[in-house]
Amino acid sequence: MEKKYVTLNNGEKYAYIEQGKGNDYLILVHGNVSSSVYYKPLFERLPEDIHVFAMDLRGFGDSSYDEPIDSLKDFADDIYLFMEKLDIPKAHILGWSLGGGVVMEFAAKYPSKVDHLILMNSASHKGYPVFKKDENNQMIPGKVYESKEDMAKDPVQVLPLLMAYQNKNTGLLKQIYNMTIYTVNQPSEEDYDLYIEDTMKQRNLVDVDWALASLNMGKDHNLYSAGDDTISDIKAETLHIWGTHDLTVPEQMVQTNVDAIPNSTYVKLNQCGHSPLVDKPDELTKIILDFIK
Repeated sequence: MEKKYVTLNNGEKYAYIEQGKGNDYLILVHGNVSSSVYYKPLFERLPEDIHVFAMDLRGFGDSSYDEPIDSLKDFADDIYLFMEKLDIPKAHILGWSLGGGVVMEFAAKYPSKVDHLILMNSASHKGYPVFKKDENNQMIPGKVYESKEDMAKDPVQVLPLLMAYQNKNTGLLKQIYNMTIYTVNQPSEEDYDLYIEDTMKQRNLVDVDWALASLNMGKDHNLYSAGDDTISDIKAETLHIWGTHDLTVPEQMVQTNVDAIPNSTYVKLNQCGHSPLVDKPDELTKIILDFIK
């Protein structure tokens, strides 16, 4: 998958994949520990009259990471600058997992730029908390980290990935993916190698984990940050997609988004884990096309 490059007005250089023609735009926003290439199954199935863009977010894949992010709003602002640079007036926006949090921030701040909003196995608009662990590495509900530095030492959710990146241990990364993401099906060996190679380029893991835990578009405090109630600013018709075998994002998180966004449609995919792109690519493509058409 050949990547193109564009320098945004904030100085960050964004890598992206483009396909199709016309003025019916679809922007795909990837999750954490991934990149634009994970959307390969969709690129292989979407028709040419859909003008599709999938970018590597700042600090992922082949995009730059000159200015560290403080919150998911920074990614949302990057998407706005990306659209401005490429003269995309309005688009259907899809966010997967972490990307769901990013595109909710985008849709709330830039409603005029969003045609339809699609949240695929998305994190909650109230954040994805990283709780402290006890001596047996079990989660301690309600106990949160006080700083990024402390969160970086989390022995379950953060440190193993940091070690995999540091040691370029693709085997460990695949093991983590097989336990958390590909719990139903796995990509082909060729695609899996492509995905993992691109994932290894991530440079912002702790910043992203902290930003995702601190995300709070609701009304109440989520232990990491106070809510700003910006979820009420989302006006776009929204499709929520979730796999019933998802071990990464529980349905409760998805349901909080469905309940908070008035114009919502919720579709569950059976025998599907955290990656409908791998588990249900044909069904996923049809659901997306039916929704945006």
